[in-house]
Amino acid sequence: MKSTLVSAFAVLISVAGFSQDKVFYIHGKVVDEKSGTALGNASVFCQNTTTGTISNNEGVFALRLSNGGYDLVISYTGYETQVLRVSNSTKDKDSLLIQMKAESKNLGEVAITGSALVADGWAKYGQFFLDNFIGTTANASECTIENKDVISFYFYKKRNKLKVKAKEEIVITNRALGYKIHYQLDSFVNDYTTHISSYTGYPLFENLTGTADQQQQWSANRYKTYIGSRLHFMRSWYDSTLKDEGFQVEKLAAPGSASGTVLENPYDSGFYTVDSGTVDININGSIRVTYSGHVPDAKYLVQNHFPPNAKVQISALDIPSGFSIEENGYFFEQSEITNMGYWAWKKIAELVPYDYNPE
Repeated sequence: MKSTLVSAFAVLISVAGFSQDKVFYIHGKVVDEKSGTALGNASVFCQNTTTGTISNNEGVFALRLSNGGYDLVISYTGYETQVLRVSNSTKDKDSLLIQMKAESKNLGEVAITGSALVADGWAKYGQFFLDNFIGTTANASECTIENKDVISFYFYKKRNKLKVKAKEEIVITNRALGYKIHYQLDSFVNDYTTHISSYTGYPLFENLTGTADQQQQWSANRYKTYIGSRLHFMRSWYDSTLKDEGFQVEKLAAPGSASGTVLENPYDSGFYTVDSGTVDININGSIRVTYSGHVPDAKYLVQNHFPPNAKVQISALDIPSGFSIEENGYFFEQSEITNMGYWAWKKIAELVPYDYNPE
């Protein structure tokens, strides 16, 4: 990753998290898969947190984490990025061996990608990318990508798709929430036929320094974007506090359906079970989540042609085969679950990390 990340996280960062008195440690070593050679200066971080480090000259790293689940991301120039799910219940978490695979060079793919490169990509697709990656909220207007030059745009005419790639981490400064985000973009794709945009990647948060007044404002803004969020919802379902926190869950007859059945007991043992501190939600299909703790953003209502006097935030999740929630609100498999409604509208500009503590 870029040297800015290395310098910012050259030593172990210990952050007070969601459960300040409940922490665990992970230790490991990063090596070349074939030779076993230690890889020093490999970037190691838990995505969507403020916690990261780099491996030392012997390839060794260590992290201190609040209880819960995380995607541990390991990257090194010239090697494929590795992602490993870890939690306080992970076995052998103090002796991880990360074997890095060298990146493959597919000449055919390089040729196809090169021919699809849009020379004036930012002029043609820049605003579209910002709207669908950073977002269109008030917070998004206070976000800046510091290194636009690392981003390239590719348009595939036969498939009618736009793909966005970044040769290095994307550095995003969010002046509304007081974060600098180091984002490893895995993929951004927009299908113009279906009008569906999707992106995946690995964000690492860095707290900005500011005056006392700025810190106070950031704290207020972070809380405002957290309440009603998907993270807030997952923590509330884990803690069995959905109703107290302002959430109602309905099981929908079909994706996008207007008709649904309220889960009067969202902790029914038929689909809500606890195993070694992990909550398993055994629900397939779609659920609608209504949050009554705060009214929807006026801009969202205008953009989606909803009544301006709407009182609740409505989101939905399409769930193919259930999911599991950890103590800090992390859940898996995230890549299999689709956000809809209000949560889909809130993008990178509205993210707070897993170690954000509303207390």
